[in-house]
Amino acid sequence: MQVMKFGGGCLRDGRDLLRVAKIVRQSGGVPLALVVSAAYGVTDILDEAVRSALRSEDEVQLYVDRVRQRHFKMLDETVTEPSLRSEVGTAIEERLRRLERLLYGVAYTGEMVDPVRVLVLSQGERLSALLMAGVLRQTGLPSEALESDRIGVVTDGSCDNATADLAEVARNLSSTVRPLIDRGIIPVITGFFGCTPEGKTSSFGRNGSDYSAAVIARALGAQSLHIWKDADGFMTADPRLVPDARRIDELSYYEAAELSYFGAKILHPRTVEPLVGSSISVSIRSVHAPDRVGTIVRPDGRAGSNVVKSVTYNTGVSVLRVHGAGVGHKPGIIGDIGRRLSDRGINIYSVITSQTCINLLLDSADSERSVVALRPLVGGVIERIEVRQDVALVAVVGEGVLRTKGIAAMVFSAVAERGINVEMISAGASEVAYYFLVPRGDLESAVRAVHNRAFVQEYRP
Repeated sequence: MQVMKFGGGCLRDGRDLLRVAKIVRQSGGVPLALVVSAAYGVTDILDEAVRSALRSEDEVQLYVDRVRQRHFKMLDETVTEPSLRSEVGTAIEERLRRLERLLYGVAYTGEMVDPVRVLVLSQGERLSALLMAGVLRQTGLPSEALESDRIGVVTDGSCDNATADLAEVARNLSSTVRPLIDRGIIPVITGFFGCTPEGKTSSFGRNGSDYSAAVIARALGAQSLHIWKDADGFMTADPRLVPDARRIDELSYYEAAELSYFGAKILHPRTVEPLVGSSISVSIRSVHAPDRVGTIVRPDGRAGSNVVKSVTYNTGVSVLRVHGAGVGHKPGIIGDIGRRLSDRGINIYSVITSQTCINLLLDSADSERSVVALRPLVGGVIERIEVRQDVALVAVVGEGVLRTKGIAAMVFSAVAERGINVEMISAGASEVAYYFLVPRGDLESAVRAVHNRAFVQEYRP
């Protein structure tokens, strides 16, 4: 049993849909389930549509027509059998009418509550699943589109950035999905969203279809999860910065999670969460080179001869500095800061303290809100709060990087030789990664220096 997930980058037009159908046909007849994202760019259109509707109803029909034209063009390019085309076209129109009602509802009420926004965004995956199932049937593969909030992909109740209830999902899919697979029908399941215990649609966050696929793979007891993209895996560095970067053949769950968390855009950072404790392997493959294996992610990776697997980075971070003569010593300060930020949905990547300063690593988009949230604390032990924006994070990832002697010396000597000042270092939060901050203008040089020392010069501890 295997699960295949196809991202939006694999679903740009009719030719892409036919390519996916060919990949599915060549899977060897093993029991199979598909998970699909929205077609490329459609989620962005829907996001624009709901924001436009909040301002005025004037462009609602324009946005609905854009979505209609996009999907019917793909339908015309792929499904030619008249009765099947009529069936799929009718289903698409039903979904578009639902989208139209949702958008006019936003326009008339002048409100965009999160549940409605999630419902609007979920229409992209619903349309994509209908199309993909139709294309598979056109090519002779029995298939059925399934909406994840109707088959029991139950979450913890959060509207956005939800977490799946794995045990409940497994129970539900045993009756809603497994019987189809046992009859030789390929279920095409919507990614990105599930439902609350009360049956309301809730999402796993933008680009959360990788996570959806992992949840479904675990729930169905799959042996493998194949994530198809327009790239064939993780690299030892971003090839835009390091032209001689190489594809990584194998990673552990935790290495893949840390690389994704720190900036590699191959997998959603939460993809491995549902897989921990299983033996499911994940292969990342390119639809443009389907015979190439790509990167394999396994429960326990092999360190190999080179402990460092990849050097990644994130430019979307900032440092929030909380200054005060005794901030590092006074009990409760860090807890109070954390609660105030958490209440506003602000994630803290890392905290480093000294006697006179608490440094918090945050998403740069959250900087201003963080300052506002913490401003009431200024005046006591906290003297002032400032934000440093012109920094970038460099992460060194690999099983054993913290336990292997000489890795830190190798990394920081490589950076020092380029005359780059390291602003902040964090290690120990994860056994497979540590990271440091550099001035944003020195990012490319820092990544190249570490990659060159770790891979090109064949460094061995």
